Amino acid sequence: MPLESGRVGEDRAVFVSFRESDHHGVEGRLLAEGWTPCGAGDWAIVLRSPDGTRAARISPFDPTGPYTAALYRQAGHTRQVPELFSHDRLAGGGDLQVMEWLQPVAEDEAVAFHRAIANGTPEVAELVDVVRRIHEQARQDLPWCGPLDHNPANVMRAADGRLVVVDLFYADGPALYATAATDPDLVVAKIPEAERRFMTEIPLAASGPWEPELRAAMRAGLATADSRKRHGTT
Repeated sequence: MPLESGRVGEDRAVFVSFRESDHHGVEGRLLAEGWTPCGAGDWAIVLRSPDGTRAARISPFDPTGPYTAALYRQAGHTRQVPELFSHDRLAGGGDLQVMEWLQPVAEDEAVAFHRAIANGTPEVAELVDVVRRIHEQARQDLPWCGPLDHNPANVMRAADGRLVVVDLFYADGPALYATAATDPDLVVAKIPEAERRFMTEIPLAASGPWEPELRAAMRAGLATADSRKRHGTT
């Protein structure tokens, strides 16, 4: 349980709650405490703690964040997922996960690990049980929930040498954002405004660039659709 005391990363049992903050506030606070930028993907940026032992994954918009956090907690006994120190849903639909620091692995190792998960081999059987159960729940709960992500970059190595898998769950971004551009009323009907306020602020570091005018047009379309919904004119 996050506690309102101590700096993030000062002690493994003490964390600051960020539930009232958005992703900008979280990033600013951690930077002020000496955390440093160390990476970005399509959905999130990553900061590293001053002592180098943990990472903060900060996303402006990530519907699957709670399911990923549930996977890390419920499969923690397998030691095949990262140790999760804290998880907060952020204002506007963002997500913060503070976990142990991980290093990349060779692609052949990563591919082999993903293959073992896909085949349900004995060494990952307990992990696979948790993955399948939580992913099925996410697919029932979330519109535009994607399949499992088999990107080799999602297999990493912990400081103690074990292989772990991260970010298996994701929203189907191409389908979701295409719908937001062409049928914003459908997105508004399926995702509450409070959970997608910053959906045009994801980094898209791998798939970008995303031109500012296109982001602005999507925000305007969603705002108009929100207005129609509030006034019952959809």
